[in-house]
Amino acid sequence: MMRILVSVQDEAEALAAATHGADFIDCKEPANGALGGLPPPTIRRIVAALREAGHAHAVSATIGDWPMHALQAIVDNVHAVAATGADIVKVGIEREPAAFAVIDALRAIDHPIVPVFIADRGLDFDLVGHAAAQGFEGLMVDTADKHAGSLFDVLPLPVLQRFVERARAPGVLVGMAGALEARHAAALQALAPDFAGFRSAVCDGGRDGALVPARLAALAQALRRCERTQHTRVGA
Repeated sequence: MMRILVSVQDEAEALAAATHGADFIDCKEPANGALGGLPPPTIRRIVAALREAGHAHAVSATIGDWPMHALQAIVDNVHAVAATGADIVKVGIEREPAAFAVIDALRAIDHPIVPVFIADRGLDFDLVGHAAAQGFEGLMVDTADKHAGSLFDVLPLPVLQRFVERARAPGVLVGMAGALEARHAAALQALAPDFAGFRSAVCDGGRDGALVPARLAALAQALRRCERTQHTRVGA
């Protein structure tokens, strides 16, 4: 079953997401870019609010958008975010030669990390394969320019299918995000990632707006309905 990751920017959104259909809670500041990072104290408060409310959802958090040549800054920010209590740290990976060194440095950190491959300039499948062999918690593909359309507008289905196949490894979750909506349910089910990330589809006025619980609940229902339909067809 494909699980749902929802990006939140404060405690209220985190609690609403956990209650209305999210499987993973992702801490992010949408106004600061594709992987805009929240201040560590905010992440810490989100984690505490979820745990105090009895929610056991895995919590991920981004470190912000960093160029691949800023290796030490990337490592330092991973440690800072890991110290907040977030279960998983997400790090954006651009299609650059320096990204191989970033992957190696991330693997040496003793905390669950999910490299997020930025799709806008295409994917380097040698880099994806290199990361898949390292045993990360998961690998993900996302878009940087949210005004360019969804992930499915940026990359064709065969390329996305190749990403899923290349990223698959024992114990590694494969995820997709990038302006995804309920209308992408069938395509997501066909690709079968382990989880899909959402923000703008569950907010009022796009990704910079406030999370609307009813939209998340409707999205979760639509995805599950599509999943049941596809399973019925396969069983038939």
